[in-house]
Amino acid sequence: MRKNNIKVRGLFINFARNYNRRRMKKLSILLASVFLLGLVFQACNNGKTYAEMKEEEREAIKRFIEKEDINVISFSQFQEQDSTTNVDENQFVLFSDNGVYMQIIEEGNGEKLEDGRYEVLARYIEKRIVEGGAVDTLSGNLFYPYPEEMQLTKSGKNFSAIFTLGQMTVYSSAVPSGWLIPFNYIKVGREISGRSKIRLIVPHSQGQVEASASVYPCYYEITYQLAR
Repeated sequence: MRKNNIKVRGLFINFARNYNRRRMKKLSILLASVFLLGLVFQACNNGKTYAEMKEEEREAIKRFIEKEDINVISFSQFQEQDSTTNVDENQFVLFSDNGVYMQIIEEGNGEKLEDGRYEVLARYIEKRIVEGGAVDTLSGNLFYPYPEEMQLTKSGKNFSAIFTLGQMTVYSSAVPSGWLIPFNYIKVGREISGRSKIRLIVPHSQGQVEASASVYPCYYEITYQLAR
């Protein structure tokens, strides 16, 4: 009789445990569902569509250009000027196929790069262009002991590059596409005194990974120099 009572008691305990597990599992699923629904509800109320974010980006760039009194020229005019921009007139050439604006401050004292692989050093400052054309500084290495180090490859008119050292590796080792556009028009040399210097307005589609994900444009001032 005692053995039967123990057996019945054991069965009851197992039943109670399984029942509680099922209850807790259902409760966990319910709580998780409520949490996810809350996130969806918040996103629907506070989020913006990609189209809306792109429109805000275009407006921010427009306001920045107005605020900085930038004179935008077409690519055809840029070519007519022997692929130069008049700094005194604050000219920036617009590459309409990708939305990047570029000003060449100093072409550099080297030669146009031929096909091959190069070690490039870069000094830069990065600013996010926000609503109304204002800017917030994000990163830079102007006062750091070491520049950005890039491994650059050229094939025809195409460039690709990765960061091997520097501040920009915080985002990714991939060099933003916008950073590569100037290399078709500058003469990168090895002398510090003759570095190539450019300014860029880069939309999210040509920018670093965080800008691409969050859809915001950046303004850059960059110098390029070949490693010795």
